[in-house]
Amino acid sequence: MRRVVALAATAHALQLQQIAHFEKVSIKSPEAYAPRQEVTVVDLMPHLHRLVKESGMKQGCVNVVSMHTTTAITINEWESRLVRDVRAWLLKLAPPDDRSFIGTDQKIFYKHNDIEVRPDSEDERLRCLENGWNVDDEEELQRWRDQEPINAHSHLGSMLLGSSESIPVVDGALVLGQWQSVMLVDLDGPRDRSVGIQCLGFG
Repeated sequence: MRRVVALAATAHALQLQQIAHFEKVSIKSPEAYAPRQEVTVVDLMPHLHRLVKESGMKQGCVNVVSMHTTTAITINEWESRLVRDVRAWLLKLAPPDDRSFIGTDQKIFYKHNDIEVRPDSEDERLRCLENGWNVDDEEELQRWRDQEPINAHSHLGSMLLGSSESIPVVDGALVLGQWQSVMLVDLDGPRDRSVGIQCLGFG
């Protein structure tokens, strides 16, 4: 806490402009919109460079967070063959349910994908209601179940990678290694997605 106060006092003394800018960035699907529990990777660097420049931030950090439970944020090399390796690795660690679009008949069945018995708790029922689905109505309950994907492996894959990254900014530039990029990994796509990007620091 003392360090934060000291930094704020230093910034005030030097008449630095405090930056606290957040933007929810829309990421278009890299393919025709047809969700099929596939793994796709999108390079976020153009968005990060743009937001750092627009914010005027010179010193600070950029926080990047996934806005979905089946996407992840990671830092690694943006390279097409590595993307294919990442896909194979994730699907090996969290293989798809046989019932999913990309299931491979390995006798894999996740409880999350037992859509016909959901919601199976009061907590889940309340979350559905809070998100606009009146699951107390039999017809709407069936509509909710019909649109729910068979995607437990996508949730598990996103947990393996993590949902956020923080990147330092020094002299107006993102501090990353030569081959590093910040990437959105969609484990339940391809589909349109959103990423939260926040610039915090001084200009």
